Amino acid sequence: MSHYAAQDYEPITPALCRELLAAGQRGRWWLPDGPLEVRGEARIGRLLMAHGAGSGQDSTFLQRCRDALAERGVQTLAIEFAYLQQMRREARRRPPPRIDRLVEELMRWCDTLTHSSLPPLWLGGKSMGGRVASLLAARDGAAGLILCGYPFHPSGKPDSLRLSHWPLISCPTLVVQGSRDLFGSREEIAGYDLGGARVHLLEDGDHDWRPRRTSGRTQALLIDEAADVIAAFMADHA
Repeated sequence: MSHYAAQDYEPITPALCRELLAAGQRGRWWLPDGPLEVRGEARIGRLLMAHGAGSGQDSTFLQRCRDALAERGVQTLAIEFAYLQQMRREARRRPPPRIDRLVEELMRWCDTLTHSSLPPLWLGGKSMGGRVASLLAARDGAAGLILCGYPFHPSGKPDSLRLSHWPLISCPTLVVQGSRDLFGSREEIAGYDLGGARVHLLEDGDHDWRPRRTSGRTQALLIDEAADVIAAFMADHA
C-alpha cells in the first residue's frame, strides 16, 4: 500500500465507507479491495469510474475528466483493480487478468458503494474500464452506463467486435468517443448495432480525446464537452 499511503488514503471498512458516503463525505480511502477516491457532490448523480488497461486513476485524462464532472454536479467514485495495485507495488507493467475477474471485482465495489439513502450508482470508465462496466451491467443491471472511449475491438482487429453482450444491456447508455478513435472510429461505429445506446462523437479526438493541432481544438475543450454531455445525460435519466 506504500504508493497509496503516500497519497493519504485512509484505511476504512466497507461499512464505514457506506456511512461516510451517506453522510455526504468525500475523500481518499483504502478498503479491502483497494483504493477509492470520491470527488464532487452528487447533485446530479454518482458515477463509479474504472480505469483503462495501462494506467490508473492518476492519469492526466481521468483526473481532468473527474474534475470536469465534479464541476457539473456528478460525483465520481474512482477505483483501481487489483492488477494495477500490484503493478504499483512491483514498479513494473503487467497485463490485465481475464475480463471476467475484473467484472467480479467491479461487482464487489458496487456492493460496497451502494446505499439505500444515496442516488443510484451509475457504472462506467475509460476504455477497458468501460468494457468491464458494460459486462457487469449486461449481467446484473445498472442505473446507467457512461463509456468513455469504448474499445469496440482490439487495436488493429476491427472484425473482433466486443459487442456480443450489448443486447443484454437495458439501462441508459452513453458512449463518448473520439471521432478518430482507433478502437472504434466514427465510420466504424456507424455500422454497429448499439441498440438504444446514445453515441456522442468528439470531433477529431483520438482514444484519449486528443485532437490534432490542425483542428484548432484541445483535449481540455473535448473533456469539457464530454462532461457537459455526460452530466446532461445523467440528469435526463435521473
